[in-house]
Amino acid sequence: MYFDKIIGLENIKSYLTKTVDENRIPHAQLFVGSKGSGTLAMAIAYAQYILCNTAVNKSACNIKCEKLTHPDLHFSFPIVTTTKVKKDPVCDLFLSDWREFVQQNRYGSLFNWMQFLGVENKQGIINKAEAAAISKKISVKSFEGGYKIAIIWMAEKLNDTAANLLLKLIEEPPEKTVFILIAEDEGQIIKTILSRCQVLHFPKVSEVNIVQTLVEKHQITEKQAIKIAHQANGNFNKALHLLQTDSKDQLFEKWFITWIRAAFRAKGNASVIEDLITWSHEIAASGRENQKQFLHYCLHFFRQAMLLNYKANKLVYLETTTPNFDLKKFAPFVHGNNIMEISNTLNDAIYHIERNGNAKIILLDISIKLTRLLHTKE
Repeated sequence: MYFDKIIGLENIKSYLTKTVDENRIPHAQLFVGSKGSGTLAMAIAYAQYILCNTAVNKSACNIKCEKLTHPDLHFSFPIVTTTKVKKDPVCDLFLSDWREFVQQNRYGSLFNWMQFLGVENKQGIINKAEAAAISKKISVKSFEGGYKIAIIWMAEKLNDTAANLLLKLIEEPPEKTVFILIAEDEGQIIKTILSRCQVLHFPKVSEVNIVQTLVEKHQITEKQAIKIAHQANGNFNKALHLLQTDSKDQLFEKWFITWIRAAFRAKGNASVIEDLITWSHEIAASGRENQKQFLHYCLHFFRQAMLLNYKANKLVYLETTTPNFDLKKFAPFVHGNNIMEISNTLNDAIYHIERNGNAKIILLDISIKLTRLLHTKE
């Protein structure tokens, strides 16, 4: 991928090309950015620039990088067992799927990758076997006599054993070896690896850049593009998702509104607890990745309601479609006296679901807490 295909991020592009032009390429870098910020696309473009800058046949090198088939460009990413790979998964067994996935959307998320594999109810990890495979690839000479580059996508999914196995290699890699780790949350990277990487933080994609790209590349009106850019909140993957009018947000809206209506009724009405239990069981059956996505959706919904409550209308772009639900009437129940506790409760739930907690118990717990929080006076 060429740098000019990446949306915005001109300062980062300039910095990265300069490291190559001046022969000051850090041997271990960590690209940190939220979903849809372009970290993976930038890592691929950077790797291509490094590999092809001094290649004898630059045209052939660029073609191989574009197809993600350059023999000195290695990828590691979260994997799971599937119907095709029933045990001992390593990334080499998923390379054809990975190339197809990345070619389709280089701004895709981990959830999109799990969906692509047909295992969205599982949580991918980078395991010990994969770490050993990376070590083996990096330890041999480069095929084309130049650099070897290992891109580790979603590096926070390295389990402790895998991370410790890679630690020494990242600290003292062979000559002309570059590690590019990519993460959404650097706090989940073990400190020993973090301390050995040069960290580069990516901002969210600007609304201006999202609008421009949608209008130029996807042939929609500027008005439509502005609406999508508002809703995307700097996540270009989300912008594409909205452009395709995916039905998942409609399902999340249905779950959310059913939830808060039951929470309102539950105060002083013990029978409604049965409704909350039923709701918790329904969400729990949807799979952990769906649960996490839904809770992130809830966080977004509550924040939008609070902004509307405090008349920050220009920042409110959430639109609901559920009959007989008015966001303006709901907004006064979300305010400065409960938003922090609501946010902390949802973030705690995400944390525990991420770590394989019992989803039914977690979801019922936040439901009972929400019953109290929504009735908190401002």
